[in-house]
Amino acid sequence: MSPTQSIIVVIAVLLILIVVALMLYINRRQLREILELDDLITKIEKMHLQQDIDRLNKMDLAGESLTTLTTWRKSYQEATSKKIPQVQKLLEQAADENVHYRLLKSHQNIKQAQAIMKQTFDDAKNTKDVFTELLESNRENQVQYEALIKIYHQLRKNVLADSFDYGTALDQIENNLSSLENDFTEAKNLSSQGDQVEAKRILSKIKATLTTLQEELPELKESRHELDSVFQDQLRELSDSYKKMMANKYYITEIDILDKIKEIRDQVTEAGQFLTELKLLELSKYIKEIKQEIASLYDVLAKEYKARPFVEENQDKIQRLLSREQVESKNLVAKLRHIDESYELTHGELAKSRQLEQEVNDMNRQYTVDTQNVADGKGVYSEIKDSWLAMLERLREIGEQQKQMSEDVDGLYDSENVANDSINRFKQEVSLVYRRLERKKLPGNPDTFVQMYTLVINEIGHVAKELSEVRINMEKISNELIQISDDVERLKREADDIINSADLVELTLQYSNKYSDNDAIKRAQKKTMQLYSQDFNYKEALDTIATAIEKAEPGSYQRLENLYYSDKKVE
Repeated sequence: MSPTQSIIVVIAVLLILIVVALMLYINRRQLREILELDDLITKIEKMHLQQDIDRLNKMDLAGESLTTLTTWRKSYQEATSKKIPQVQKLLEQAADENVHYRLLKSHQNIKQAQAIMKQTFDDAKNTKDVFTELLESNRENQVQYEALIKIYHQLRKNVLADSFDYGTALDQIENNLSSLENDFTEAKNLSSQGDQVEAKRILSKIKATLTTLQEELPELKESRHELDSVFQDQLRELSDSYKKMMANKYYITEIDILDKIKEIRDQVTEAGQFLTELKLLELSKYIKEIKQEIASLYDVLAKEYKARPFVEENQDKIQRLLSREQVESKNLVAKLRHIDESYELTHGELAKSRQLEQEVNDMNRQYTVDTQNVADGKGVYSEIKDSWLAMLERLREIGEQQKQMSEDVDGLYDSENVANDSINRFKQEVSLVYRRLERKKLPGNPDTFVQMYTLVINEIGHVAKELSEVRINMEKISNELIQISDDVERLKREADDIINSADLVELTLQYSNKYSDNDAIKRAQKKTMQLYSQDFNYKEALDTIATAIEKAEPGSYQRLENLYYSDKKVE
């Protein structure tokens, strides 16, 4: 046998082995599926559904219970008479075909059996559940009936004992209890007739009703207490308190108390109708609104009651404060009017003081109206209290403003004296500057200095004239004095520069004589003398000769300058 043939034989053998192995695997799997289906049939048999049917037949069921039994019994009988025998036949065929390795045919029978058995088994489980519930419903209904009737009797006993506490709600409560009694009778009759399903439904309804009643009765009792006792007592108290307050000269305009009380009484009556009809949702809403409105009335009365002591205790105090402030306002206006004759009040102080005086007078008029209303019994104490508190705060602010204005204008006299002293000092300083230059006996003064000197003299003269006028604007003069002070300092610095430059020109010219044979030095000396003697430009003259000296002897001018300023410090 050739190698190729050997390979073919090996592959053929392998394929045969694989096919055989696959068939064995499918055979085992399908056998397992057949056994599983057979096990489901056994489980259905172990449910003993026929025994349950026999027991239920002996219970003489009726109504809904009988209908339920009939429906599920029919389902069971169909399963035992048709479906299960059909499945068993399919399984026998599938097992035989599986043994003879007719695997495809066996598989088809198994799938058909599985489809039938799945629904059959689910129906059997549901049937068992229904039969169990029917078998147990009689006992469960009896247990639930006894428990509920006990609760019912206790509830009726409690209602009877506390019947007064429910007020107009009692009739409807009794009606509900009577309806429950009818439901109990119906449930008992249905149980005795064998209709346990319908009896259970009635018992569930009874349980829900009892639970609702148990929850509602305390709320009804509390609501009746609030409507018939609490609210009535509060409304009587409000009415009595209001009348007493009116007799004691209280006055309320915010709301008509008696009309509001009548309105609330009507609301209580409407709420009582909801109580009668056991409409707890509407009743709760009304009670909440009534509580809020009663609390609001208490707040109104309390506000007036608490405000009165403040008004009575502070009446004299506010009168004194107003009287004092009126005097101070009048005095400040008079003071500012007098000052305005001599000084310009640039910030509207006089108009502002008159405005504050008018405001104080207006407050005094309002105070008079308030006290007269109190005396006539028409004063709303809470409004007066708020008004007076605002008045006290405003009087404090006005007092601080007036004090500040008075202090500000008091400083005008001192400011004028300071201004006069400053003008005299500036005159002296300018005069000293001018005399210093005269003592140097210079050929003349530079134009820039003359212009600056003239400007300062004119500024001083202008301010001196303003200070001599009948009405003085001190704010303007103060600003002008600041400018003059700056200009005087500039003038001093200008004079110092002139003197230093002139002295250094003389010193440098003397030093330059040692280079008299230097043509550049000669030309610089000539130009320097022209600038010094004819143009009076001492700074440029110094720059000219200093530049020439530095070229001839570097560092020489710096030594001369240092020596000059050193000697000045010693002086």
